Amino acid sequence: MTLDLGALGRTPVLEGELIRLRPLVESDAEAMHEVLADPEVQVLTGSVVSSTGTSPFDLDGLRAWYGSREDQDDRLDLGVEDRASGRLVGEVVLNELDPAAASANIRVLLGPQGRGRGLGTEAMRLTLAHAFERVGLHRVSLHVISHNPRARHVYETLGFVHEGTLRESVVLDGERHDEHVMSLLAHEWSALTAAKGAHPPGR
Repeated sequence: MTLDLGALGRTPVLEGELIRLRPLVESDAEAMHEVLADPEVQVLTGSVVSSTGTSPFDLDGLRAWYGSREDQDDRLDLGVEDRASGRLVGEVVLNELDPAAASANIRVLLGPQGRGRGLGTEAMRLTLAHAFERVGLHRVSLHVISHNPRARHVYETLGFVHEGTLRESVVLDGERHDEHVMSLLAHEWSALTAAKGAHPPGR
């Protein structure tokens, strides 16, 4: 499949059974500020060195950041909107694009209102379908911290393969943790979706 980098710049709206992925805008800063303040988000993503219960990001900085997302042509930032409540509960991002290798990194984070109901899994599936089937990426990778086995299990069910371990690469609350590198290739995604007869369901 031909790589279509323009599909990253044309921010899509992706509809699922549980969620709606849509462009992030400046007015989303307040909701994302709350999400980023959640201690579990901070610890599981390794975004801060300790869990403080406050957002590590300045609100004005977040307004500028989310207000500029649609201007980017080398990454894709989408808000995860809970269809049941209409609430923005997190984000999913394709970044670290390498056009020559047709590869990118993926990450997802959800606040307390978005966890435990399969929303993150569906967000990953919708974004992966877009990455492989619309953008034409060959490889999508991610990092997951060793103290987050729940996330690793989800990634494995999506087809991600463990490639290696960055030993004791993350420090949280003064403790060192390993970081696992995982990836999914386009032909693996195609085989998974073909085996299911369609795109994998969101649940």
